[in-house]
Amino acid sequence: MLIQVCLYFYCKFLWRCLKFVMRKLTGRCELQRICYSTKPGASRTMKIETSLRDSKSKLLQTSVSVHPDAIEKTIEDIMELKKINPDINPQLGISLQACLLQIVGYRNLIADVEKLRKEPYDSDNPQHEEMLLKLWQFLKPNTPLESRISKQWCEIGFQGDDPKTDFRGMGLLGLCNLQYFAEKDATAAQQVLSDSLHPKCSKFSKAEWEKKKLDKAIGYSFAIVGINITDLAYNLLLSGALKTHFYNIAPEAPTLSHFQQTFCYLMHEFHKFWIEEDPMDIMEFNRVREKFRKRIIKQLQNPDMALCPHFAASEGLINM
Repeated sequence: MLIQVCLYFYCKFLWRCLKFVMRKLTGRCELQRICYSTKPGASRTMKIETSLRDSKSKLLQTSVSVHPDAIEKTIEDIMELKKINPDINPQLGISLQACLLQIVGYRNLIADVEKLRKEPYDSDNPQHEEMLLKLWQFLKPNTPLESRISKQWCEIGFQGDDPKTDFRGMGLLGLCNLQYFAEKDATAAQQVLSDSLHPKCSKFSKAEWEKKKLDKAIGYSFAIVGINITDLAYNLLLSGALKTHFYNIAPEAPTLSHFQQTFCYLMHEFHKFWIEEDPMDIMEFNRVREKFRKRIIKQLQNPDMALCPHFAASEGLINM
C-alpha cells in the first residue's frame, strides 16, 4: 500500500515537471496544447476535463461544475490566469467554451435524469395518468383501452392490470422513456412491440428467424424490458460511460432529449441482440442483458464512438 502511494506521488510529480517543460518548449499551456492538437468531440473534451480536474489551481478545478451562465466569465478568468491573450488566441476561448458546455451539461443531465427517476408514478397525478394513456395510444393506435385498470396492459408488456406498480424501480423516468420511444419513433416502437409478442412471425426479423430453429424463438415483455433498459441507460450515464457518446453527438450541452434518443437506440439494439442470442426461454434475460451491457461499454471505450449519430438532435456537430 505504501509503495502504491509513493508511486502515485512520484508519477504526479513527474507529470507536473513534464507539463512545466512542455510549456517552456512550446510556449503553450496544457489547455492550449489539447485544443490545438486534438480533434473536436470526446477526445478533446475528456482531455480538457481531466486537465481541469487535476490542476492545482482552484479556479480550474471548479470550472467543471460552474453554472452554464458563468462559463464565459470562467473562460475569461482562465485566460487571465494562464496569461493568454484572447485577441491572439481567439480559437482557444471558443474551444474551451464548447468543452465546458458539454462537461457542465453532462453534470446537469445527470441531475435532470435523477430527478425523474426519484419521482414515483402517482395515479392521482393527472399528468402522470395522461402520459400513461398516451403510451397506450401511441403503441396501440387502433385498439381502444377499455378501462384504466385492465388486463389489456399486458398486451404492451406490463405485468398486471395496473402498470403503476411496474414503475417502482425507475420511477417516472421509465414511463418518460417509453413514451418518447413510442411517440418519436412510433413505427419502430410498434414493430418492436409486435416482434416481442410474436417473434416467430416477425416481419422485422424474418430473414434472421429463417436461419434459426423456430422452436427456440421466444418473446419478452416490451414495457418491462423498456424499464430495464432505462436502468441500463441510467447506470451508463451515472458511471460516465456515456460521456464518449454525448461529447461526440452534442455540439454543446447534452440534454434529456439526447438521453431519451440514446434509450431508443438501446431498445433497437437490445431487440436485435435478443434475436441474435436466440435464448431458450425468458429466464435467460439477465444473461443476455449482461452480455449486451458489456458490448455497449466496450463500444463506448472508443473515443470516436457515437451510438446514435443519426438522430436529428445529433446532426451538425460543431465543436470548434
